[in-house]
Amino acid sequence: MTDTAIDEQTVLAALRLAIRAPSVHNSQPWKWRVSGNTIDLFADPSRRVPATDPQGRDLVMSCGAALQHLLVALAALGWAGRVRRLPDPEDPDHLAAVELSPGTPTQADADLTAVIPRRRTDRRRFSSWPVPGEVIGGLVELAERNGLALQPVSEPRLRWRLYKAIAAAAETQEADPRYAAELARWSGRPPGAVDGVPSANAPWPAPARGRMPMRSFAQPAVVEAPGEGEPENAALLLLSTYTDTRASWLRAGEVTGAILLSATLAGLASSPLSQPLEVDETRAYIRDRVGARASTHPQILLRLGWAQPGARPLPATPRRPLEDAVTIVR
Repeated sequence: MTDTAIDEQTVLAALRLAIRAPSVHNSQPWKWRVSGNTIDLFADPSRRVPATDPQGRDLVMSCGAALQHLLVALAALGWAGRVRRLPDPEDPDHLAAVELSPGTPTQADADLTAVIPRRRTDRRRFSSWPVPGEVIGGLVELAERNGLALQPVSEPRLRWRLYKAIAAAAETQEADPRYAAELARWSGRPPGAVDGVPSANAPWPAPARGRMPMRSFAQPAVVEAPGEGEPENAALLLLSTYTDTRASWLRAGEVTGAILLSATLAGLASSPLSQPLEVDETRAYIRDRVGARASTHPQILLRLGWAQPGARPLPATPRRPLEDAVTIVR
C-alpha cells in the first residue's frame, strides 16, 4: 500500500471513462466501491439479462471490459493499478480489487485513453477495404500476451459456418418469448434514456453481401446509405480462453476492451458479436467446427472493418449517472 493518496476527482475521472466500456444490451452491469487507494469492482446481478445471457458470461465480460478501461485511464492519469481478480471466494460478484500507487504514464496509455470516448459499437455495413494484416497480427499478439487465443476467421468455409451459427442462435433466441420481452425492454430506447440500446444506434436489419447476420433490436432508426456494390470485408476474430471459468470470462472481457480500443486507435469500426456464443449448441458448434484449437473455449466474436465512406458518426450510447454505480467510502 502506498502512502500517497489518490484524490477523489482523479478516481471519478477514471471511472467516467471506465463506464464507457461496451456491455451486453448496454446494461452496464457493474458497481464500484472506492475506499482510499482501492477500487473494488462488483458485478450487479440486478442488471443481468438472463434470457440473452443465461450463464452470466456476457455480464462478467462486460465488467472485464470496464476494468480494462479503468486501468488504462488510471495509467494515463499517472496511477498504476495492481489487480487482484476474484479476491473474495465467498462473494463471486466481487470481480476485482484494484490497489493504486503512483505510476509513470506512457504515450500508449494516453493514446488508448483518448479513444475511449470515440469507440462505438457499429452494427452498420462496413466497406470493402481489407483490414491490414499488421493490425490483425498486433491484436493476435495482444491476446497472446494476456494468455488468450485470438483466431482470425478468414477461410470462406469457416466464415460460412459462423454465418450458420449466428443465424441458428438468432432463431433459437427469437423463439423464446422471454428473450423477445427482454430485448424489447432493453432496446429501442428514446433520447434521454440512461441505458439500453437506443434506436439511434440500431440499424434496420438488412442483408448485405459479406456481412454476418446482426442481432435485431426493437425500433431501429439507423438507415444505412446505399452500398458501393462490393461486399463487406470485415475481419472476424474469435477470442477464446483455455479455461471456462468466471476468472477467464473476466480476462476475456479485459482483452476485448483492449482489442476494441486498439482497433479504434487504428481508425477501424467494430462490433462484438456475442449472439452465437449465448446459445449452448451454437457455442459448441463454433468451438468444434470453427475454433483452431480444440482445447479452447470461445468467448466472443469480434467484427472489425472500415466504416463506409461518408458514414455519419454514431451518437454515444447513454450511460447511467456515475453516482448510480459508484460508492465512495470516506
